[in-house]
Amino acid sequence: MKRQRNRGRVTLASIAAMCAVAALPGQAHAADDPAPYAFDPEARTVRGTETNAEASELTSGSVYRSAIKPGQKLYYRLNLDDETSAYVSAVVVPESGGKVAYGDGITISIRDVDDTQCSSEDAIFGSAEFARPIAAYAHRIVEKGNSICREGGEYNVLIERKSNATSSPAEWDLELRYESEPEAKAADAQATEAPENWSSASPTPPTGQRKRSGGNSVYEATGLETGEWRDTIAPGQTRFYRVPVDWGQQIFASAALSNNSKSTEYLGNALALSLENPAQGHVDDVTLSYSGEPASVSLDPLPPVDYRNRFDSASDVSAMRFAGWYYLSVTLSPKVAKSYGDQAIPLRLKVSVRNDPKTSPYAGAPGIFGVSDEDKDMARSGQSAPQAAQSDTMKLVAAAGLGAGTVLVLGLGAWTLLARRRTAPAAVPPGTGGQQPPYGGPPQTW
Repeated sequence: MKRQRNRGRVTLASIAAMCAVAALPGQAHAADDPAPYAFDPEARTVRGTETNAEASELTSGSVYRSAIKPGQKLYYRLNLDDETSAYVSAVVVPESGGKVAYGDGITISIRDVDDTQCSSEDAIFGSAEFARPIAAYAHRIVEKGNSICREGGEYNVLIERKSNATSSPAEWDLELRYESEPEAKAADAQATEAPENWSSASPTPPTGQRKRSGGNSVYEATGLETGEWRDTIAPGQTRFYRVPVDWGQQIFASAALSNNSKSTEYLGNALALSLENPAQGHVDDVTLSYSGEPASVSLDPLPPVDYRNRFDSASDVSAMRFAGWYYLSVTLSPKVAKSYGDQAIPLRLKVSVRNDPKTSPYAGAPGIFGVSDEDKDMARSGQSAPQAAQSDTMKLVAAAGLGAGTVLVLGLGAWTLLARRRTAPAAVPPGTGGQQPPYGGPPQTW
């Protein structure tokens, strides 16, 4: 029985260890102090180099953390085959409260060894001239009719930072992601044109407000589904949300600020609303002006998610090329605090996902470029990725706890039964004259 008891102790220790791991995701922050950007804890630190010959290699399916100074041009390396499309994104994270100008930002591009540019995209702060996370991606696409960057081999990712002389000179953190797109089915792989006809009419806005608190980064983005969602946002704070959008579905989104009686001062571009696709490619953004009265702003109508959207010349249409999690971010300008105080202002988000899902265009598993039943459950319950992981861990803990409890109960029951049998007086067989047989002996102890 000692062996069974020790086994129970080991199981309980394992449960304690899993509980400790389960408590890791998410950190507490002061309510009146906007939390810093929460980098993916699995992100590996990588240093960009100013010469491509020394560049560090990025691997598909990985997340990295890096940094870039004003005016720098930094290289990272890819090794690609001649069949797979690749996407590398950068989320720019400037220091909180740092000064930025209209044209400040980055350009990210993928280039072959002869410096031929496969694609590039800018992430700039634009008219909302306040520091906040912004994102862009570059890609190398293998598709019919495209002869650029088709060969397998070494490629470079180049990130260039543009900063005004009056902007803050501090480094900007970078969160880099590299994803590979699955091979398309034959019919989709032969496509060369984007769909031309799709409805741009906005659906009936959802009603019935529910509370959802946004996360502090892409990694911590809170799941949303169609509905009207209540939150609060403080000056200088960025809230992140994510919405599963399947093939053939359209997403519509708007943000609204509540009134504030402390002032009537007009602030242009007081709030920025942005949408990124599953590979962190920028889709669309809008800004909201504020003067203390209720105000709202909506993203432009976007096409249904379609593999063929990549052939459209408009960047917002082209970005709607994947199914998966679409990321909404909302940032309130720190300038709001000067006129309206530093307390959080009520925020409302209206999200609509329209149309029934269609079949995936991929020949194999979609990876992040698809919507699973689990994704829908996370959106319904409002879970972020770390919360979902914690929930899965707790299920394992519960299962392990049940197993440990069963072992302990069975073990204690068997121990009690055997102890009783060992201590009970032996029956005297007839014809022995009251003498116990030689194997009777004294009871054994355990």
